Amino acid sequence: MTETPKDPGRDNHLLEYIVQNPEAFANNLARAAEEAGRAVAAFLKPREEGRRDGEDVNDEISEIVTTLSKVGEYWMSDPERAIQAQTALWTNYMNLWSSSLQRMQGQEAQPAIKPTQGDKRFSADDWEQNQFFDFLKQFYLITSNWAQQMVEDADDLDDHTKSKADFYVQQLSNAVSPSNFLLTNPELLKETVQSDGENLVRGMRMLAEDMIAGDGELKMRQSDTKKFKVGENMAVTPGKVIFQNDICQLLQYTPITNKVLKRPLLIVPPWINKFYVLDLNPEKSFIRWAVERGHTVFVISWINPDERQSGKSFEHYMKEGILEALSQVENATGEKKVNAIGYCVGGTLLSVTMAYMAAKKDTRIASATLFTTQVDFTHAGELKIFVDEAQISALEKHMEKRGYLEGSKMSKAFNMLRSNDLVWPYFVNNYMRGKDPFPFDLLYWNSDSTRMPAANHSFYMRNCYLENNLSRGKMVIGDETLDLSKVKVPIYNLATKDDHIAPALSVFTGSSCFGGPVQFVMSGSGHIAGVVNPPHRNKYQHWTGPEPKGDFDEWVSKAEEHPGSWWPHWHAWIEGLNKTQVSARQPGENGIKILEDAPGSYVKTKA
Repeated sequence: MTETPKDPGRDNHLLEYIVQNPEAFANNLARAAEEAGRAVAAFLKPREEGRRDGEDVNDEISEIVTTLSKVGEYWMSDPERAIQAQTALWTNYMNLWSSSLQRMQGQEAQPAIKPTQGDKRFSADDWEQNQFFDFLKQFYLITSNWAQQMVEDADDLDDHTKSKADFYVQQLSNAVSPSNFLLTNPELLKETVQSDGENLVRGMRMLAEDMIAGDGELKMRQSDTKKFKVGENMAVTPGKVIFQNDICQLLQYTPITNKVLKRPLLIVPPWINKFYVLDLNPEKSFIRWAVERGHTVFVISWINPDERQSGKSFEHYMKEGILEALSQVENATGEKKVNAIGYCVGGTLLSVTMAYMAAKKDTRIASATLFTTQVDFTHAGELKIFVDEAQISALEKHMEKRGYLEGSKMSKAFNMLRSNDLVWPYFVNNYMRGKDPFPFDLLYWNSDSTRMPAANHSFYMRNCYLENNLSRGKMVIGDETLDLSKVKVPIYNLATKDDHIAPALSVFTGSSCFGGPVQFVMSGSGHIAGVVNPPHRNKYQHWTGPEPKGDFDEWVSKAEEHPGSWWPHWHAWIEGLNKTQVSARQPGENGIKILEDAPGSYVKTKA
């Protein structure tokens, strides 16, 4: 009988998964286990000391189980419907088994399912060439797609419950992907055997360090934190802190030009993140760019609050933040009129403030620019998944314990919205491969989270996301019922095309709430990159068009596309309102006391 010749290439391929030095491998596994023990100890320590408990986790698990059980009830309530669902799944499994058998017999076979275009998890050749890993990949994709379809086809569920169920199924599917585990990821397995497990030692050491840094919560690094320091190579535009209270500092930047625009520029950043996203470095800094174009720039730097600010509400942030800043700008420059900018929730607060000022006949804000800002939350972004009475009540109960919401909570929520981009790649890279993440300034900023006062956050979630009171004319602040239609100042309303936090449709819809002229502009990219887009990089594009009224898609169809950044278009809009110039103003003039250099101490406080 003739013996079938062996394929030497196939044998060499299999050797890539075989440990070459068993002794070294065993030693490294022991070292990795020791480091993993340190991580477990760091997790348990605050719980043993009574500083953390499992109540929040239990609430989250209960919410997930309750939501997904409603999907299950829909399918199990009708036996025929349940059988159809099971048949659909098993048919796909049989197709996979059939195609796998064909491949084992050396025949050409079409895969039962393929990853979606752009799915980076399965880009390595072995996910397709190695039959075992190819089978795992397809089995996973069939199962996760089926689970997602079960949610989509659950017709009796209300939209909010369906959105929550879809989100939870997506998170579970992302978590159990074979790309996340050592024995089911061919790249990880090869790296582990080729390094005799050294990668696991490094990874478990990083896991322990991140668990310690988070005081019992995993504070996963997304960037090489050793490469950046605020005030040294981030947030370095020259300026001074000219005022502070127990809510914010006010920064005034040093002029570069001899002449400046008569109207100062006051920037109101979100307090959910730190202001230096607008001043990452000299190449990307919107603040520096504005200074270079003759703006006298003032920026509010919010405090990183603790229990002392627990009672600080939206009204406090308005009065002690924006209104106080307007007074300080007038003291510093002598000007009674300013151009204001608000970013994200900072823009929402600025809009609230303008409605309050309109009621009080306060005309100090001459124009407003809103970056990715929502004032009508009808079409709000994916964060609405976390908003209903039960979830907000649980959040308020959690905040009562400390008086604030930990920065890690909001950071986790934002990251989970894009877990396949912002969570699992870093989990694999950091803890499985044992590699430091790439030094990326934007991700360093993203992880530099801030806390939020309980009263402020509760008011925001209830009045904006849950009840949409601002756009309905029902928000009450300082005994004033706010009406955005009384805001008559010119507004430059910037949306970003791929924004999942403040969708372009939502920003567009909010334009109709104001009573004055609104210049609606849509930038390419998303919530951050679409805003922080310096002109010299020649990236993305922006669209301008008719008045932002009526149907959003119709506006888009009529809009004119322009290559590159929206920044010059905004600056031309500002100059079109008033381009009067005066001599440059230095921080410290008019008897203003300098407290410290920019970026100040508030922004450096870690959560």
